[in-house]
Amino acid sequence: MILNNKPAFWFLLSIPAILLVFGWWQGRIDSMDMLHPTGEWSARLMILAMVLSPLLSILGPKGWLNWLVVRRRAIGVAAFSYAVLHLLFYLIDMGNLDDILAEWLAPGIWTGWAAFALMLPLALTSNDASMRRLRAAWKRLQRLVYPAALLTLLHWIWVHNSYAGALAHFVPLGLLLLARFIKKPLSQMKPQGV
Repeated sequence: MILNNKPAFWFLLSIPAILLVFGWWQGRIDSMDMLHPTGEWSARLMILAMVLSPLLSILGPKGWLNWLVVRRRAIGVAAFSYAVLHLLFYLIDMGNLDDILAEWLAPGIWTGWAAFALMLPLALTSNDASMRRLRAAWKRLQRLVYPAALLTLLHWIWVHNSYAGALAHFVPLGLLLLARFIKKPLSQMKPQGV
């Protein structure tokens, strides 16, 4: 299968970005109009990376799920890459530091900056060398994805002044996480074999 090839998988993850940047480069898409789709792709990929463990816990090993779990770090780094594009087009759209600082403390803005700040160490350490160097601390560091996801949800809600799109994306993640944590205590309560 061609998608087992790392460059092919990375290409698949980058297709939306390539199409968006190409449209912007040709002048068909304004910088401001790049903000929503790049942010949405970042959130979608973050959610995809996050749902894999709960799905594995609930469904057990499945071929397609194991295939995605093996590629989870790439999906997470792609989520960060779309966040970088989102930030880049925000900076281009704002145009100057005064305008950026003027809205810095707005709830929809600081939550985006905070989510990005939490995603940065995750992306920088999503490699085998960091896993070896950090050992158990690597897994603890990767848990920053949970507050980053919450901040991303708040950023989305406050920027768009609407719950619909954000909740449509994040509610499935919340339900899967909840189901995983409910299932774990229930499985511990089951009577053991004699």
